Order: sequence, then structure tokens, then C-alpha cells
Amino acid sequence: MTMRALVIAGVASGVGKTSITLGLLEALRRRGLSVQAFKVGPDFIDPGFHAQASGRPSYNLDGWMCGRERVLECVAGHATGADVVVVEGVMGCFDGFEPTSDEGSTAQVAKWLGAPVVLVLDAWAQARSAAAVVRGFETFDPALRVAGAIVNRAGSVGHGRLVLDAIRSACRAEPLGAVLHEEALALPERHLGLVTALEGALSEERLRRLGDAVERSVDLDRLLSLATPSVLPARGGPERECVSGRHGPAPTRRARIGVAHDAAFQFYYTENLDLLREAGADLVAFSPLDAPALPPVDGLYLGGGYPELHARRLAENVAMRRAVRRFADSGRPIYAECGGLMYLAESLEDGGGAAHEMVGVLPVRVRMSPRRMALGYTEVAFTGETPLGPSGAIARGHEFHYSSVDPVPEGVARAYRITQRGAERRAEGYLVGRTLMSYVHLHFASNPALAPSLVAACAGS
Repeated sequence: MTMRALVIAGVASGVGKTSITLGLLEALRRRGLSVQAFKVGPDFIDPGFHAQASGRPSYNLDGWMCGRERVLECVAGHATGADVVVVEGVMGCFDGFEPTSDEGSTAQVAKWLGAPVVLVLDAWAQARSAAAVVRGFETFDPALRVAGAIVNRAGSVGHGRLVLDAIRSACRAEPLGAVLHEEALALPERHLGLVTALEGALSEERLRRLGDAVERSVDLDRLLSLATPSVLPARGGPERECVSGRHGPAPTRRARIGVAHDAAFQFYYTENLDLLREAGADLVAFSPLDAPALPPVDGLYLGGGYPELHARRLAENVAMRRAVRRFADSGRPIYAECGGLMYLAESLEDGGGAAHEMVGVLPVRVRMSPRRMALGYTEVAFTGETPLGPSGAIARGHEFHYSSVDPVPEGVARAYRITQRGAERRAEGYLVGRTLMSYVHLHFASNPALAPSLVAACAGS
């Protein structure tokens, strides 16, 4: 497949690559171009912004979780009909799974796609030194094509011009423009990152201003010219397609799966939902915050989100909590990750220390720990039979949370053996009946058996 693609990479986290990417998506759409956006890494928030700005669903590309073949297939499958592909990177361009390789990094994905990289750097506290930063990124990995640079948060037009001139005189990368510092362009943040698109963080006015800033400050014609057509590599090669080739049983009938979706539960990989549909699921959205009852479904998928910010409302919706508990007690399958686990606990303690009654499937209290962040890529080995997969299955995902659970009683089965870099293996994946609860956000593309297994479990319930 031939396509035009650009990778927007940061020299570090926090340099404004999301704002630049959103402004670029808006500016390109104004030109009448169809743009397909992707996000490198395990991020749930940025793809929501991308979808709002581009008008097309955005997908995660993660080399460590999913492997080269699946990344390339994802791009090829969803870039059809797009005039240009824009991939937003994660953290700094070379940051990923480990410090000694590009595994899981933006650079890895850019090289797989054969796409040029446009660096974003924050120039607020530097001038000519910015050129040294760009030069360093150019020479660090000769296999990576650093084609352009966008200067963000310039203090003035003159400051921006100075930085661009420095880059032009010392670097191969083309200086594409300098966006001035403007507080109104910043996206609101909180403890797990940016406030989400579902909560209105990207208003029409903010998106318009981001597009205006990029149109005013960035040479879009030159930027687009850097996106020379590239051909996705042929299938095959040394990288794995997934961590397990074992497929689950095909469902004998379609299954209806209820997916929690509201301000408290909104962290789902778009590809996870697509894979469930491909496996035979009819997905039915419902709101644990507002709905008085569950829809008629065969299984539940309770994803991550911000239940701690809405704990009081979740507790006050007694009818829904009781409905979910009855559903679990009936033996029908439930898969809950991170925020879903918190909701299924006995109680949830919010940031102010107030405890709120939850569903009560997992007999523990969940507590917010603002100074104890759990963050990292995770490999999961299934050690028991679950609705998501059999004993022996392997999958990959990540953890990102500021909460912790009180000690889980020994009588609660553990169905996961979790491996994280730099940490001892531990048992997790709490299994109560046919309810599977974990802090790990699994990417279903890491193992093609996961989605069919869950659908088959729901269809057979």
C-alpha cells in the first residue's frame, strides 16, 4: 500500500506535540484533505482528540504491545481513503520500553512506516541551543529520517525567527515554523494527563484557535511536501505478529456486550472494540453514571477512566450498582480493567478520603494514592481459565493509575501472572465467578485470541 505519512514527534514529553498535531489536523481539514490520525503508545486520551479534529477514528500504534505486523496492518486498514496520515508520537521520539533500544518508541514506528519525522521542540527557555537539540536527534539514529522541525512556545516573532535561523544554519531538518506561546492554546490537565474530549476539553473555539495558530505559523505546503509517498513493508519479517497465535473458539452466535461509556468510563482502545465486533459482538454502550438499568446483554466490558472523580454519582446510582452485581452473581461474563475494577470493588475512596459504596464483587476498598503512580508496560500470562482467554494464553498491555487496593483475600482467585520491567513477577487478575478484574489495560491486538474468546464466552453464557 502506498501512502503519504508524517510522524509528529517530540524531543521530550510536554513540548506541545498534541496541540501541534490537533492544530495540524484542523488546518489540513480546512484545505479539504482527508486525514487519518494515529497515536504511538498506550494512550487513551489523545486518540479521542484526534477523532474530534479529523472526523475519523484514531488508532494506537504500539510496537511493544502489538508488534510490527499488527502496526502495519492497522495503518494499512484504516488509512484507506485518506489523503495523508498523521501519526502523533509518545513522550520523546526515542523513549519507549527500555533505554537501550527503540522498542515501543515513536522512532520504531516511524522506521517501520518509512515515514519522515517532524520534531516539535519547546523553545520557551532556549534560543540557538534548540539547533543543537535538533542536530542531536538527526544524528542519534541514522536510520531515522528527521525531515523537519516545528518550534513551539516561542516568546515572540523575533524569538521564533532566531530559533528557526539557528536550525536552518546547523541542521538538515527543515525549519517549518514557530508557534507563539499562547495560554489559550493549552489543553487542560489533571492527574492522569489531559482532560478528555468526552468531557469537552477540546471545544470548537480551542480547536479553531489551534488551527489558526498552525496556519499562521507553519509552512503547510512545505510540510506536506515532506510527506513523500511511501510503501508499507511487505508482511513477514523477524518481528512477531503477536505474542500468541492461539485463537479462541468461534462463537456459534453473535453476542451482545454492554460497554460502559460515560465520563467515568471512557478508556478503550479503538482497535479492541473493532476486534470484538469482528469476532461477532454487538456492542451496546451504557452509562453506569446515569442509566437506571443494564441493557439486555450477554456480557459486560468495563473499561478504564475516572471513577474516582465521579464516585459519589456512581454510588448514588444504586439501581445500576445492584444490576451489575446481579449480573455478576448470575455467572454471565464481565471483563473489567482499571476503572472497571475500581467500580466493582466494595468501596472507592476518593481523593478527599471519603469512601463511596461500589458494586461489591471484589471484596476490597480502593484508595486513591496521589503520590504513588503505577505506570509501565505489562506482560500477562494467564494461569487460569477466564472469559478473556484460557490458561497458558499470553497478552500485553500497560498500567497507569494512582489508586491501590487493600490486600485482596486469599480466597479470591488470581488468573494472571504479571511481568513488568524491573519488578518481580506477581499474581493479579482477580477472578470471582466469571468476572475478571485487573488494573492492566490489555491491547487485544497483542493476542488475536482475546476478542474471540470473550465473545464466545458471552455467546455461550
